[in-house]
Amino acid sequence: MKKGRKRKQVEIRNTSRLQDRFGIKPRPQPVDTPMPEMLLSDFDFELPRDLIASHPLAQRDASRMLVMDAEGNISDKHIRDFLDYLQPGDVVVFNNSRVIPARFMASGHEITLHTALANDTWWGLCRKFKKFERGQILTLDDGTEIEVLSTNRDSGVKIKFHCDDVFGVLQRVGKLPLPPYMHREQEDSDQERYQTVYAEPLGSMAAPTAGLHFTDELMQEIENRGAKVLKVTLHVGAGTWMPVKTENVNDHKMHSEWGEITQAQAEIINSAARVIAVGTTSLRLLESAAQMARHLRSGTRVVPYSRRTNIFIRPGYRMRAVDVLLTNFHLPKSTLFMLVSAFSGLDQIKNAYAHAISEQYRFFSYGDCCLLFRRAYQIQRRTGAHVEPDVPDSDETMSEPDNIMEQHTSDEQLISE
Repeated sequence: MKKGRKRKQVEIRNTSRLQDRFGIKPRPQPVDTPMPEMLLSDFDFELPRDLIASHPLAQRDASRMLVMDAEGNISDKHIRDFLDYLQPGDVVVFNNSRVIPARFMASGHEITLHTALANDTWWGLCRKFKKFERGQILTLDDGTEIEVLSTNRDSGVKIKFHCDDVFGVLQRVGKLPLPPYMHREQEDSDQERYQTVYAEPLGSMAAPTAGLHFTDELMQEIENRGAKVLKVTLHVGAGTWMPVKTENVNDHKMHSEWGEITQAQAEIINSAARVIAVGTTSLRLLESAAQMARHLRSGTRVVPYSRRTNIFIRPGYRMRAVDVLLTNFHLPKSTLFMLVSAFSGLDQIKNAYAHAISEQYRFFSYGDCCLLFRRAYQIQRRTGAHVEPDVPDSDETMSEPDNIMEQHTSDEQLISE
């Protein structure tokens, strides 16, 4: 034991000499404190059903935009007013993942894919998955066969496609997995409107809906104002939309989703005056890369990132990458409502939602949006002032579990971004 202590002391002294030699200043690390206990009921609110948007507006850029500044002051604007809040040097980050037609019929069973394990192997939701047997072959409408590999009461059914082009098959037989709260089947217009205009790589089972408000013209105008447009990728899956079923929210386990920030993109983010995330999926990816940067002690806002993340952001979490968030209005008790509560403060976000309800804003995927500025204590923390305890960083963002669906999964609820 004495030798172990001596080795540790030598390492500390050597680190100190390196810091002196190269002018490296040690970065203060926040002291981990116990996670504040919060109940699921803390994130509940009443929402009139007639405010749930089941269809998009005629024009993408016709949405209203609630704006809440860092002090909690609220104003009513329009999505095109988003441009007025930009400053030269801002980087506006979008999630460019494209929604796949993940819902299809197989031998009379409706299956909705939610997590890719390999190109041909997926987890899927199915109401009657308990009737499946391992090795059972199911047939899709175009004759393609899939094999049942296993079933899980929480994850659903694991299937393997017996074909060379899974996405090609889904394009023929699948439908977009519209959220159940819309209470309708897919319509022709959804093929366009439930995708962003900048969607590229296939992989999401739900749209990054904050981006649905943007037209090509609006995207171009962002750059005309001196800001940069950056398109990163996070494939939306169960980690984003899965409902919370534990009363103590700290017991909820997020499922992982794959995302990527390239080296070139990380450099642009690190040079930004402000980082504006369009959507919670963009924010979660950025904060995952920021946690990785902290873990590596890189001294930068983010580092390149290409892996799965199951980051769970709730009140007490310290934002490290994102300064401003544009997002839709979220479901009660959802992880995304917890995220915006962490960003703006629970009392402040509840006040904003109460205002949105009284002013008849449209909610969820096809609804209106809100522009949130990180609350004052989060900004003070970034300058070094300690205002309140910091939620410990989670190693979950670096984990890549074999079974990434370990808890409750339901196709009864999908949440807007």
